[in-house]
This record gives sequence, C-alpha cells and structure tokens, in this order.
Amino acid sequence: MLITEILARNARMYPRQTALVERDPAAGKRTEITWEQFHQRANRLSQALLARGIEKDDRVVQLMTNCLDWLPIYFGILATGAWAVPLNFRFTAETIERCVATSKAKALIFGPEFVRQIAAVKDRLDRYVGHYIFAGPENLCPEYAETYHRLIRAYHPEAPQVPLDLNDEAALYFTSGTTGTPKAVLLTHRNLESACYVENNHHRITHADNFLCIPPLYHTGAKMHWFGNLLVGARAVILKGIEPGWIMEAISEEKVTIVWLLVPWALDILLAIERGELQLENYQLDRWRLMHIGAQPVPPSLVRQWLKVFPTHGYDTNYGLTEATGPGCIHLGMENLHKVGSIGRPGFDWEYKIVDQNLAPVTKGQAGELAVRGPGVMKEYYGNPEETARTLVDGWLMTGDIAREDGDGFIWLVDRKKDIIITGGENIFPVEIEDFLQAHPAIQDVAVIGLPSLRLGEIPAAIVQPKPGRDLRKDDIMAFCKQLPRYKRPRKVFFDQVPRNPTGKIEKPLLRKKYSGRPESFKS
Repeated sequence: MLITEILARNARMYPRQTALVERDPAAGKRTEITWEQFHQRANRLSQALLARGIEKDDRVVQLMTNCLDWLPIYFGILATGAWAVPLNFRFTAETIERCVATSKAKALIFGPEFVRQIAAVKDRLDRYVGHYIFAGPENLCPEYAETYHRLIRAYHPEAPQVPLDLNDEAALYFTSGTTGTPKAVLLTHRNLESACYVENNHHRITHADNFLCIPPLYHTGAKMHWFGNLLVGARAVILKGIEPGWIMEAISEEKVTIVWLLVPWALDILLAIERGELQLENYQLDRWRLMHIGAQPVPPSLVRQWLKVFPTHGYDTNYGLTEATGPGCIHLGMENLHKVGSIGRPGFDWEYKIVDQNLAPVTKGQAGELAVRGPGVMKEYYGNPEETARTLVDGWLMTGDIAREDGDGFIWLVDRKKDIIITGGENIFPVEIEDFLQAHPAIQDVAVIGLPSLRLGEIPAAIVQPKPGRDLRKDDIMAFCKQLPRYKRPRKVFFDQVPRNPTGKIEKPLLRKKYSGRPESFKS
C-alpha cells in the first residue's frame, strides 16, 4: 500500500485522534494535529503544487528543520507524483545549490532558518526552481516566495487524482556525506512502503504506542522509524531540542512508549542522571517500554549502563543506510540483549552475506564487506551510473561496512571500509578501539582516526572528549590502553569535542583534516 494511502486510511479510521504533537520547549509551545488535519494539509499542498504545474516525476526540494508541518508537506509532495527531495539542514548554500542542480527541482519549500542560504545562491537556483514556498511566519516571507499557510488555505482538502504505483519513483535523498560528497539516493514508493512493515515488525508497534521523534526528519532514520507508527495510526511527538530534561519531560507528559536516541543524547541523559541533574522520580515513565539506537556504532558499555539505570526497558540496535531506505535491514532484536554490541541479524524481509574483495562469501568469523538484499534497496544513485554499478551488484547492496558473523549467526560491525587504518601492514578498525575507550569512566565521547606516518603508513590517533569536570591526561589513556594489543593502541591523543552530524555519525573527514600534521594535545 502506498504510504499516501496509509495516511488516507488513518484519516478515515481515526479522524479526530491525535496524529502528531510538536513540542518546542525553548519557546514554551505545544501544538498538535489530528489524522484528518494531517491528511487535509497534505492534500491542500498537493493541489497547490499541481495548480503551479508540478507534475508526476518532477522534483520538489524540502529544506526545513523539524516541525509540525514537515510530514504533511512531505506527503503533499508525494501525492502529486513528484519526487520529494529532503535536504540536510546543515548543508551550506553551495551544497544546497548542488543538490537543486542534481535534482533539477522545479519547486523549493523552505523554512525561515534558510532564507540567508537561499538568498546567497538564488540567482543560480532560478535556473531550475520556478516556485518558492516559505513554511514560516507570513511576516518573514521573502518577496520572491509564497507562504505555505496562505497557500494551503486557498485549496480544497480532497486528495488529488494522480495515478501512483508502488514501482514509481518517490523520493531523492542525499547521503550525509561523512565520507565525501553527498550522493543522490533514488527511492521508490515500494521502498517507502517496506520501511513501514520493517519498523512495525521489529518493535511490535500497536495503535496504542506513542513514538518520540527527536532526530531530523530529512534523514531516512527518523522518518522511517515513525513509519512504523504510521502503519497502525499511532501518534508521535516531534521534539524540538535535545536537552536531557526536555526529553524526559516529553516522555513523561506525553506518555511516550518508544524513544529512538542517538548515541550522544543517550550519553547526555546518563550523565545528567549521574550528576544528579535529572531525578527520575520526578517523571512518570511507566509507559516507556523501548529505547533503541541507530545511525552510528553503539558502544556496548553505553547500552549496559542504560539497562542498569532503566532495567525495565526493551532495547534494540538498528543498522541501516539511506540506500536501504533507512534502518532495519539488520537489527539486534529486543530479545537478544545477550548479544549487545552486535548489530544483529537480517531484518524483516531482508537477507545478507559477507564477502571478500572478489565478492566471494568469507568463512564464518572472518571479516568482509557486508551486503544486503531486500525490498528497501534503492533504485539507484540518481545521475551516477558508475557509483550505482559499484554499489548494486546482482540485486545486492554493497554497504561499504566491514562485518563478521559469529557462531550464533549474529553480525558484528567492524568498521567502515574507508575508515580502516593500515599501520605497518596491519588492519586496525577504529570502532573496536572507540568501543574500548568508551568504557573508560572519565570519557564522554571518543573518535579514532588514522593519521599519516612516514614509517608505518598510518597510525591510530584518539580524539577524546572527557566528561565535564573529570581530569584526564594522555598518560591515563595510554595506561588504560595497555589492555589492547600494542599495534592497536593510539599513538597520539587529542583532547577535544568529538564532532557529530545531525544523525549522530562522527565526522571523521573533518577530524582527519583538522589533525593531520598537528602536534598532540597534552593535559598537565
């Protein structure tokens, strides 16, 4: 079933029930819409776009931070048969321009946060974009744009009569670009539908559940986790802000049952509890049944500490890629806490293999590249046939991640192929060292990168972010690392913030650029 049809069904079955809640703690605001209102807003926008000449297979860029209008706008675009093109809200003006040019977007819907970036490149965007729609306060709307809220008031709420098929192209997602220039991932309506069933199956979501959405909706992870709620008409809360207190208040006051966190946010919550800044007895958390994490490697020490603090929670690790329509092609499973640290087994309707450089299956226990196959595999990298041919091989998606399978059939993520450090002919996997260092009681976050070495080719370096108020020196790190084989121990240590993108991934290209050739930082 098309996800636009799922929305229409929810509007029929649960017209007066709450679909989405937006909480903006910084502004002291809470707003909500029903399933009927959600559906009508999407329809009104699609009618407006069609009236402006947007047709099936055109492209509409969506450049917005999380808000109550984000999902109705996304569904409104899809209902026209055009491709939705959500963009990372951290993209620079130049990257926005490049994405618009790649997609050849005919319309751009944007929030007030992006007026400056668009103004900087608008003359070049105009080569493609014929319609600018401003999703913000009417008094802030640039003169070249129409306002979204005025626009949807002018059109009727009936669904447009545009024939759509599950095999039709639906959306163009640009990868986060942590290993280079963002690539354009083309997804079909079938891909989007499959994500609903995968997420709903993995986390046993019912109509009574309530999902707290904090990560950015432009990313497949956040949206595709919410798709599990969409499938059964369950409500969701969009939280603007990542402060631990705001998260706990939202869970308590909205009676949230499922929370998807990124590693930094889970760490921040545990630290706030450890420091006494959060008192759990001040919150009603009895309905909270599941916390799950994805989008980046999850330190096992974090999960173990979480389950000590929240012993009644279910837990799941989600593994996925934009190219696999988000999370779930591999997942741990709530029943497999004895395998914390593993990314798990193939997800619902997915299969996998681990192969060597010649694409031959490796022996169980050996490391190789993880390949997955299932209904969520992208159609292609749009406009990039060479990269598509390298990534899609006989229906298999080559993930670029190095993994191994244990004797029980669980998959363990070793590292990104591009992040492997080769020192003196030995392969070092940064994630392994990061997981080890994350267990140090004074370390809040850590990243391990390879730096050039004339003698060894590369050497491992650790960027360490201490917990607030904790005294940590290089000697402490080196003493702790004596438990590692000598060749795996960091040769350099830098004390600094660990940069992560909005989906929680460590920005290693930035770190390699910053620290190549830089002397170590010492704490005296």
